[in-house]
Amino acid sequence: MFTLDSRLQQDSLLLGELPLCSLLLSKDANYPWFILVPRRADVSELFDLDEADQRQLWEESTALAEALKDAFAADKMNVATLGNVVSQLHMHVIVRRRDDAAWPAPVWGKVPAIGYTNEQVEGIRLHIAKLLGESFKEA
Repeated sequence: MFTLDSRLQQDSLLLGELPLCSLLLSKDANYPWFILVPRRADVSELFDLDEADQRQLWEESTALAEALKDAFAADKMNVATLGNVVSQLHMHVIVRRRDDAAWPAPVWGKVPAIGYTNEQVEGIRLHIAKLLGESFKEA
């Protein structure tokens, strides 16, 4: 049975669901920082997914990154699975701009996190729903 890792629950907000993944928003408004988590139990590596789920994760991460690049005027999209702290498979999709707080360094721990207001989260959720269309189901 799939259960979202407690650290991901603590550090992010659930925006909605795609066919395979839960779509989360990092609680750090310094960057448009999204996280895709395949809803599969006991998966920590990409190769732990079957081939169909691997393709689906690739489709979802690519579609999200493409939509975010234009919507947030990204200079670069950072898309990665790391999992050194949280072993549950999750894909970071982070909009990077030359004027962001950490550019060009990694975003982790560079500056203190800034929280979102409820209104900002709802605005992002609605924007994502419009960008991703029918494949996205709001939480």
